Amino acid sequence: MADLTPGQRARVVGYGTEVEPSTARRLFDLGISPGIEVVMVRRAPLRDPVIYRVGDYEIALRGQQARCVRVETPS
Repeated sequence: MADLTPGQRARVVGYGTEVEPSTARRLFDLGISPGIEVVMVRRAPLRDPVIYRVGDYEIALRGQQARCVRVETPS
């Protein structure tokens, strides 16, 4: 998810194998779960965190957290 560019949409396919259980739980609690569509909105001025739209709300994730999320982009 960390490689998305502003305005780019993607569908969450899962979490990486390296993700800590507590991080996976936090991502899930934020609504980032398999099958959900996310949109990269913008980066903070220092490029971290990044704002993503998940459903009807926006969340901020640090790059380290976003790298744990595996996504597929429409072709």
